Amino acid sequence: MAKYLVETYYTCSFKVSHYLDGISDKDIQNLEKREDGKFDILDVKLDNRKTKNLEKNDTKNIKVLDSQADLNNRKNNIDKNSILKNENFKNNISDSLGKRFSMPDRRKGYIQKATIGDHKVYLHTGEYEDGKIGEIFIDTSKEGELVKALMNNFAIAISLGLQYGVPLDEYISAYVGTKFEPSGKVYGNDRILSATSILDYIFRELAISYQGREDLAHTPSIESKFDNNGLSENSEENQNQFIKLVKDITSKGFVRNDYNKKLVDLSDVKLDLKGKK
Repeated sequence: MAKYLVETYYTCSFKVSHYLDGISDKDIQNLEKREDGKFDILDVKLDNRKTKNLEKNDTKNIKVLDSQADLNNRKNNIDKNSILKNENFKNNISDSLGKRFSMPDRRKGYIQKATIGDHKVYLHTGEYEDGKIGEIFIDTSKEGELVKALMNNFAIAISLGLQYGVPLDEYISAYVGTKFEPSGKVYGNDRILSATSILDYIFRELAISYQGREDLAHTPSIESKFDNNGLSENSEENQNQFIKLVKDITSKGFVRNDYNKKLVDLSDVKLDLKGKK
């Protein structure tokens, strides 16, 4: 296949502006040689084009030119794609930042009652449709109005942070291990036996229920109990399917408890759906 090289020539008309002080006639005659002027392009016209038939010796040069042109085109495409990706990434971040994901009007959750010392603590949780926690409420007994108001507003602040996208892990690492009274043994919670403060107990409970943080629990989980019973493969599969079904229809934080005591098996119940004649 024959290859041709096309050379294009253009004629460019432009003006040069010089701002000079104290110039002589001799300098004016050699003004075109000076390079301190300001060039303004007036017009560009196509002059002519020349076409050359490439011989065998010139094909190497044209291949080099073609390869360089391909590399330049690839670099330009990569740069354009990277710019578009960065712009899309920035737009996605800007859209997600400052956006609140409100809770549904009808939501799942659970209530956990526990006693730390002589103080009763009620933890209420609210979840999104996918099971992620989105709000908490904290009620205490034997506390003054000031402490109750502070705890309620603290729960509101945590809930707003969760709805604006703050990870629950950040709250867990910040509040687990805090020490203040009341503290000591915990009664009423099957996974937590002691706590150094109310906040330590609350976020330890949330970590176990919603993050699977077994390192913060004091008793083994239900799954480890099932593993020690030596169940067969079929029973384990059925058990896993049952757990998945339960997690879809109930609260994610609730099912980490002993759900066998809280759920009723209706598989053997037969319903008569025929109406009376």
